[in-house]
Amino acid sequence: MHASTGLLEQVEAIAREAGAAIMKIYMRDFSSTQKEDESPLTEADTAAHEIILRRLENLQPALPILSEEAVGDFTGADDGGRYWLVDPLDGTKEFIKHNGEFTVNIALIVQGRAILGVVYAPALKVAYLAAEGSGAFKSGTDGKRVPIRVAEHKAGSPWRVVGSRSHAGDSLTEFLRRLGSHELMPMGSSLKFCLVADGTADVYPRMGPTSLWDTAAAQCVVERAGGRVIQLNGEPVSYADPSAVLNPFFLVHGKSAVEWAELLRDFNKQPAPKQSVA
Repeated sequence: MHASTGLLEQVEAIAREAGAAIMKIYMRDFSSTQKEDESPLTEADTAAHEIILRRLENLQPALPILSEEAVGDFTGADDGGRYWLVDPLDGTKEFIKHNGEFTVNIALIVQGRAILGVVYAPALKVAYLAAEGSGAFKSGTDGKRVPIRVAEHKAGSPWRVVGSRSHAGDSLTEFLRRLGSHELMPMGSSLKFCLVADGTADVYPRMGPTSLWDTAAAQCVVERAGGRVIQLNGEPVSYADPSAVLNPFFLVHGKSAVEWAELLRDFNKQPAPKQSVA
């Protein structure tokens, strides 16, 4: 299976269908529970998961699916190192808060790399799309795709830093101190990646836990838009080992003259979190 334009259109349609189901629940009263890891779960997560699972299973060739809402059902990548990586509702806390900053994330992984990614924000009615060989795009309510590129930071200008609305911490504060003059832009879910991808922000540092499904689709968008998603040692974030579902800490950035490895050097002393698939 290749990251063709036709496949990207199919996956976008799946994400939009899941988003429509999410919005029906968003517009009425709903309840939430807690999963074993104490993260929230709503009926919207489940509804979106079921739609995405059913639609992806109908694509040919059928590939294994790793979804946040059915981790235990995942049997591993196929012989070609291929699998779908899905977060049916990224930013459930933002969904519960009714601030609109939540997304549907679907990525195609081949040999540890996200070669196709769709990030759809149904409340904002905007999609970010990318595929290897096709570039990165933003699509609004009219469905028209507009190519996007990361920005190039100009020396001496304040850094436009996008950060987590729900998961800020001391490490982010220290990173910002080292970075210097900056403007902090709070944002939820994988939309933080997308603001770097479309040039709205310059950098997104994440010195806290995230899972594979939180980042893969958006990483594809950033990389196809000319940016990078790197671990604190400078290596790209990889999806080659889905048995460990937690990512290492990472940095998303556009173009600049900064030596990021040097800026992040002391943070490398922090061990990368790992968690096995149940």
